[in-house]
Amino acid sequence: MQLLLQPRARDLQSPLDVLLGVLGGGEGFRQRRWWPHPSSGLRPPSPLAPRREKARGAVPPVRNAIWQRPSSQSGVALIIVMLVVVVLAVLAGGFAYSVKVETTLARNAAHDPEFEWLGRSGVELARFVVGQSMNIPNEPYDALNQKWAGGPMGTNEALAGVSLTDVRLGSGTFNVKITDCERKLNINLADPVLLAQALKTCGVDPVEAGQVSDSILDWIDPDNQTRPSGAEGDYYLGLDPPYQVKNGPLDDLSELMLIRGVPPDLFYGTDLSQIDVPRSVTGRALAVNKYTGPIYTNALRDMFTTTSARTVNLNTASALVLQVALGVDGPTAQAIVSRRAGLDGQEGTDDDTPFRNPGELGGVSGINPQAAQAFAQRFAVRSATFEIEVAVDIGGQKRTMVGLIYRVNARDVRTLYTHWNTVPAWAGRRRVWRPVRRGKRRPPPRWRAGARPSRGF
Repeated sequence: MQLLLQPRARDLQSPLDVLLGVLGGGEGFRQRRWWPHPSSGLRPPSPLAPRREKARGAVPPVRNAIWQRPSSQSGVALIIVMLVVVVLAVLAGGFAYSVKVETTLARNAAHDPEFEWLGRSGVELARFVVGQSMNIPNEPYDALNQKWAGGPMGTNEALAGVSLTDVRLGSGTFNVKITDCERKLNINLADPVLLAQALKTCGVDPVEAGQVSDSILDWIDPDNQTRPSGAEGDYYLGLDPPYQVKNGPLDDLSELMLIRGVPPDLFYGTDLSQIDVPRSVTGRALAVNKYTGPIYTNALRDMFTTTSARTVNLNTASALVLQVALGVDGPTAQAIVSRRAGLDGQEGTDDDTPFRNPGELGGVSGINPQAAQAFAQRFAVRSATFEIEVAVDIGGQKRTMVGLIYRVNARDVRTLYTHWNTVPAWAGRRRVWRPVRRGKRRPPPRWRAGARPSRGF
């Protein structure tokens, strides 16, 4: 017969006592007395029953197992079971993660051919649009309001139905972005006057500007003759780690950071948000701050490129580039941008008034008409080299192909190179490697500044 047991009210203990009793050897259960439930019809044993049995000389009966307390080993078994469950859960989670990784790799490998063809299709579409831009009637220029630059103008019969965004092909889509390289100056063709103007615009100290300019020219020229303030192979071989001087044109603009006197802040521009500037109650910045290094108001990478032609496109160059190329102040350069932007002051819209020839610079306030004729050798209204970015999306997986094309004429647009953007996300401005002179210990470089990034133009 199954006995229904219940504890007496005076023997009840708290749940904590019960748990401690199970884990601590059952001490809590030794003090508890269990009694049959009233519905079982059994009477609880009398406290005098053992004495009566002993007086009669009878052997006391062996207590039934159901009246005994639980074994003290039950707590250990429970802990073992919990540990086994935890171990199995960890193993199952690791297996699920590895399966997910393998599935993702397999899916990416299966889409590799599709990514390749979609990326190449985007480059070919860009070649077609750039070539047809020279056949647009009454627009003998390249400007930011044309179709190749994402504007509403610059359309003929061949380009009327062409779109550069959300192009669906096969099982994926792609977006094409075209940027002309003639909007910047070519660093490989810069002379001392142009470099001095660029460094002045960046905020370089005039005493240091000569050293930086000579070092850049010594890096690019093919000889080993050191300029008065420059640096050749003997200086770079004394660095740790040592490396050879280039003595040739820059292939990538980030090579500037390998040149003496060009720190990362000069290449990228000083990040003013990282400077701790105390503020007064009114919110105006105080003159005292914790940053003691030089502050560069502009960046070299915003002025120069390595792939443009000898001339700068007046219709796509920024005010900063115009200021450096013309040697004028900021308001005059901004007046040139406002002249081509039209009445609304926004570039890339319908009312833009691009320059049709460099001679029209003489009509801008602050520009000497006679000097404008001399500027015609430095400027043009057409671009020849274009950088292409094709963002491909297949089922949520995204990749970006980068290419460079060169336009000879409307029917001859050549592809110079294409590659996938594989620059890691951590290769940012704070990861740039800088060599030091021998004798100073530095951690090993994590990224070479001379490596080709996706946008080094």
